[in-house]
Amino acid sequence: MRKFITHKYLFLSISYFDCAYSKRVELALRLKSIPYEYMEEDLSNKSQLLLEYNPVHKKVPVLIHNGKPISESHIILEYIEETWKTAPKLLPEDPYERAKVRFWGSFIQQQLFESILKLVTRHGEAQEKAATEVIERQGVFEEGMKKYFGGGASFTNEKNWGLLDILMGSTFGAYEVHEETSN
Repeated sequence: MRKFITHKYLFLSISYFDCAYSKRVELALRLKSIPYEYMEEDLSNKSQLLLEYNPVHKKVPVLIHNGKPISESHIILEYIEETWKTAPKLLPEDPYERAKVRFWGSFIQQQLFESILKLVTRHGEAQEKAATEVIERQGVFEEGMKKYFGGGASFTNEKNWGLLDILMGSTFGAYEVHEETSN
């Protein structure tokens, strides 16, 4: 465990590179240019710091801001948006537009991401069924984006990722490309 924190913000993550939950938070911190100290966790040997700051779930990610822990990636993302009001905005200003983004963000997490997890953890017939489920849910998402954000989401573009961009990027691994282009 580190004794000295070099920034006001400490971000605890896991030791392997492809954790979508941690990448979501890391992307948001980087997009908003928030300085932070990144600390990897070995979940087979959890640090005392992780156990202290997330005693209920004992999982990552955890963002520690001014000594106060925030857990769960979707909660951390909203906390970042509410605390650092600087651009880029992760959520639109309009309450209805924000509600639409939150709805589709929930869909990504609860429907699409969960079906992708099934796809990569199952075998044989169960995996084939999961693959069909992923394709169906991707179709629902695509149609939803066309219907509810027909002209494109006004708060996102190639220069400004929003919440849905972060969730999709971290779910499908495109965050690596964005990291390279944002450095």
